[in-house]
Amino acid sequence: MADPKGFLKVTERELPKRRPVPVRIMDWKEVYEQGDPAQLRRQAGRCMDCGIPFCHQGCPLGNLIPEWNDLMYRGEGRAAAERLHATNNFPEFTGRLCPAPCESSCVLGINQPAVTIKQVEVSIIDQAFGSGWVQPQPPARLTGKTVAVVGSGPAGLAAAQQLTRAGHTVAVYERDDRIGGLLRYGIPDFKMEKKHIDLRIAQMTAEGTRFRAGVDIGVDITWDQLRERYDAVVVATGAMVPRDLPIPGRDLPGVHFAMEYLTQSNHHVAGDEVFDQITAEGKHVVVLGGGDTGADCIGTAHRQGALSVTNLAIGKQPGDARPEHQPWPLHPTVFEVQSAHEEGGEREYLVSTVEFLSNENGELRAIRVAETEFLDGRRVPKAGTEREIPADLVLLALGFTGPETDLIDDQIQLPVDARGNFARSADYATSHPGVYVAGDAGRGQSLIVWAIAEGRAAASAVDRYLEGETDLPSPVAATARAFAI
Repeated sequence: MADPKGFLKVTERELPKRRPVPVRIMDWKEVYEQGDPAQLRRQAGRCMDCGIPFCHQGCPLGNLIPEWNDLMYRGEGRAAAERLHATNNFPEFTGRLCPAPCESSCVLGINQPAVTIKQVEVSIIDQAFGSGWVQPQPPARLTGKTVAVVGSGPAGLAAAQQLTRAGHTVAVYERDDRIGGLLRYGIPDFKMEKKHIDLRIAQMTAEGTRFRAGVDIGVDITWDQLRERYDAVVVATGAMVPRDLPIPGRDLPGVHFAMEYLTQSNHHVAGDEVFDQITAEGKHVVVLGGGDTGADCIGTAHRQGALSVTNLAIGKQPGDARPEHQPWPLHPTVFEVQSAHEEGGEREYLVSTVEFLSNENGELRAIRVAETEFLDGRRVPKAGTEREIPADLVLLALGFTGPETDLIDDQIQLPVDARGNFARSADYATSHPGVYVAGDAGRGQSLIVWAIAEGRAAASAVDRYLEGETDLPSPVAATARAFAI
């Protein structure tokens, strides 16, 4: 454990400061200032001798949180990085993007603010990269077996790295022009700068993983051809079909899916030329959806110079404290103020969008909304409460309904389950021998930490399929709860 009396001496939960709003909305750099090593040591020292570390239960990867908290408290950063990498391939991603269910399960959180687990995690890996401790780990021998991983998001990358280290020859296929999937083009740089992806891809390349960007499986190469070329295939294409809002005016110019908007912005920030870019500059922007994707749209719109930003959610505003039906150690739904929300704009709850309205030129000018009421468990617009909100740009951040299935179903008839995700068994195998599914493609929209856990677990299953046995670790949480949602 860390400081035996740390949680008694340091009761305050401290995080690095965010850069001032007027400064940070002028660029696309990450919002947090450089952390204070002394503060980090104090916070790591709050990790208590709790007997049963429920943070393990909260983390799908089973991260060894008390161990690396203790090592950081003792100033043993390199050892802490080794313990962190024992369960997590990409802590630089989870430390920035994961909502930290581990902190919700922290035993200290019963009656004090939880340990800053996520901040300690990202500090460990940043120090490790900065100190040159993160080195390639090529396999000692090659098995002669080949694996294709389709999709280069966190699930695909985790599976690829594990299988490469097991000695298989792995090729990662990505239809976009750069590797990274949703990490690359779905997450704005102010949440995670893309240099972190590039550093990890460089390590994986040195280990022997091969990357094939700009290749659309099903179009450039058929799924049948892919199966013929490789001994095993891992489908890690994500759940990228957006949830639509089929109401009057949906086809008006100015109404767009959030990911279309964010992808173009990320291309622009990367220095690419984007024709007819969807931009918030000089516009009244309305973001529909109160989740992380909506917050990403809000922060992006501020940096593009929006005149106003309004965020609407159809449901009730969550409370500030744990609801009774989500007691510790469950991950609760609580009201959250992300960095993007600090930067301006309005947030409204219990608002149902009724219609998109146009001007005389056929351009979007406003949206008509109404108060949400609940009838027989359904959320419907309340009659007599309609009003208009000015809007030049509306972004639909309503979540995702599942993976894109058309091409793969047409070519190899890969079945889907009742939720529209690719059907798979408990070991991530599909009905086709050697074809496995990992991450959101089989699970549905979920957390980055689940994607990595499933990528690792699927890699273990693939290695066993190819070799008859495996030494690759399989996260207990991912294996036990892959189908419990």
